[in-house]
Amino acid sequence: MVEECQFVYDVASEGMGKAITHLERGFQKIRAGKASPAMLEGVMIDYYGVNTPIHQTANITSPDPRQIIVQPWDKSVIGLIEKAIQAANLGFNPKNEGEVLRIIVPAVTEERRKDLVKQARVEAENTKVGIRNTRRTANDEAKKLEKEGISEDDVEKLQEDIQKLTTDYIEKVDKLMEAKEKDIMTI
Repeated sequence: MVEECQFVYDVASEGMGKAITHLERGFQKIRAGKASPAMLEGVMIDYYGVNTPIHQTANITSPDPRQIIVQPWDKSVIGLIEKAIQAANLGFNPKNEGEVLRIIVPAVTEERRKDLVKQARVEAENTKVGIRNTRRTANDEAKKLEKEGISEDDVEKLQEDIQKLTTDYIEKVDKLMEAKEKDIMTI
C-alpha cells in the first residue's frame, strides 16, 4: 500500500520540478543587458505557411555581449525574420545586412532594470502558485488514498513529506529570483 503514497509523492515532485524548469526558461527570456540567443526564443515567422520558431530557420549566435547575429539557412526569409523580430516588441531593431541580421542590444537603463526585476518577480510568484497548486493536488490525492484504505498515519506522513517538498521548491524559486535580480541589477 505504501507504493501508492510514493507514487503521489513522485508525481508531486515531478510537477514541482517542471515548474522550476519553466521558471528557468522564463528567466532566460528576461534580458539583463547581455545579448543571448535565448532572447529570440518564442519569436515565430510564417515559414511557407507554417508558424515556425526562428531558431528552426536560422543560426542564432551572440559573438559578444552587445549583439546577436541571425543567419537564416534560406536567405529568402530574411525579411520575414526581420519583421517577426520587430513585431515581437523585444526592444531592439535588427539591421538587415543581406545575408545576416545584426541586432545591437542596447544598454539597459536603471528604470528598465527595475521593470525587468518586477517582471522576474511576477514569473517567480507564478511559479510559486504552480508549486502550491501541485501541493494541493497531491494532498487531495493523499486524502483519496485514505478513503481507499491507506492508514491515516501513512497519509499524514505523505502530507508532511509533500509540505517539505513544497517548502524546498519555494526556497529554490527564491534563490533563483535572488540570483536573477542580482544579474539584472549588475551593470
